[in-house]
Amino acid sequence: MKIRRQSDAGLNIIIVGAGKVGRTLVEQLSKEGHDITIVDKNPAKVRDISNDYDVMGCVGNGASYTTQSEAGINDADLIIAVTESDELNLLCCTIASQFSNCASIARVRTPDYSKEVNYLREKLGLAMIINPELESAKEMARLLYLPTALEINSFAHGQAEIVKLRIPEGNRLDGMAVYDLGKHLTNDILICAVERDGDVTIPRGDFVLKAGDHMSFVATHKAAAYFLNLIGFDTRQVKSTMIIGGGRAAFYLADQLIRNGIEVKIIEKSKSKCEELYESLPKAVIINGDGTDPALLAEEGIDTCESFVPLTGIDEENIMLSLHVKNVSSAKLITKISRPGFSEVISKLDLGSVVYPRYVTSEAIVAYVRARSAAKDSNIETLYHMFNSKVEAIEFKVTKDSDLTSTKLRDLKLKDNLLISFIIHEGKTIIPTGDDIISVGDSVMVVTTNLGFTDITNILK
Repeated sequence: MKIRRQSDAGLNIIIVGAGKVGRTLVEQLSKEGHDITIVDKNPAKVRDISNDYDVMGCVGNGASYTTQSEAGINDADLIIAVTESDELNLLCCTIASQFSNCASIARVRTPDYSKEVNYLREKLGLAMIINPELESAKEMARLLYLPTALEINSFAHGQAEIVKLRIPEGNRLDGMAVYDLGKHLTNDILICAVERDGDVTIPRGDFVLKAGDHMSFVATHKAAAYFLNLIGFDTRQVKSTMIIGGGRAAFYLADQLIRNGIEVKIIEKSKSKCEELYESLPKAVIINGDGTDPALLAEEGIDTCESFVPLTGIDEENIMLSLHVKNVSSAKLITKISRPGFSEVISKLDLGSVVYPRYVTSEAIVAYVRARSAAKDSNIETLYHMFNSKVEAIEFKVTKDSDLTSTKLRDLKLKDNLLISFIIHEGKTIIPTGDDIISVGDSVMVVTTNLGFTDITNILK
């Protein structure tokens, strides 16, 4: 029997699957003070993660009750199954629910299952089902609908967005103070974070923007497009895209783009995968060939294609493809990276928009864990890490009265390096001023360099 350490405030969490996503979850959740046990059949993987992050390890089949018992399932608050097999993940959670009272989260990626998420979650009693490829595809699609953005994160069920861009030389924003935006451009957006020379600032009104800054702002989709037009950015969605690789992410992305009238061409090496894609995506052009061959890319019209998304299973190939296409085309680039270990180096390369699917999984789970480990009235709706995890954007649902509610924002004593970025009140998105108030039932988004908030009241000094 494994002896489990008991932390003061954290949860007891079992993570089944010691792959890339499992390692990322261990890294993030152990930082937040939770008691983690990693389970995998591979002893070397379990040993490496246990040593690297000082967590408990258990070697065995995560779907076996014996293994779960050894991992401490009877004392666990949460089991997270993120193996490579959807079926194994669902079975892990089902076994856990039969023999314990812990909550369960499963990673499920197969398109057939993705259509049945609500049914599976309800019938199997799961707290959450995560599909990183589908969620990553949604993020990529948003970027192709507004291609001049580097990142777009969606909040409040699409009612608000955080858009990241790089300020070009000679742009209207170059040399403009934040408080002058309303005077010269629009009051319908709010600049919430700026990165300059590796340092991230939550800007005050007197902060002066400069060319080369990476700037994130909050707005509705319509207001974001209007603002980008005002400062000279093209806001037309792309008309065509070329995808390299025919895996799940390619299917999900192509399916969404085709529904929005965007022409899609997929290049895939495997003939059998091409046949599957041809059946499931009849409106896409499917090419059986080596998408890493520059001659084939040229033959298939990379010089005229408006966007390019390499979705191979190898990060190095995706990076090299994006760098090559940058030299031969003006296409909007989206580069998928599975391993975040070299993020500082990658951020210095001109790869267009970079998407990390594993963070889609971990951020949703961290948001759930924070809400569960905090007060019962806490309700974190959405969580995103920004600027290499130096900043968090957290959407809270306000469920009860507190020192925050019914008080003008200007009268609240807020922590430093923090910005209340939007309030959703009775379905209306409000970019707040000092005269606005937070009410019960509102959704509120906070952007801050203070990491680890679990409740909306954490924003107060």
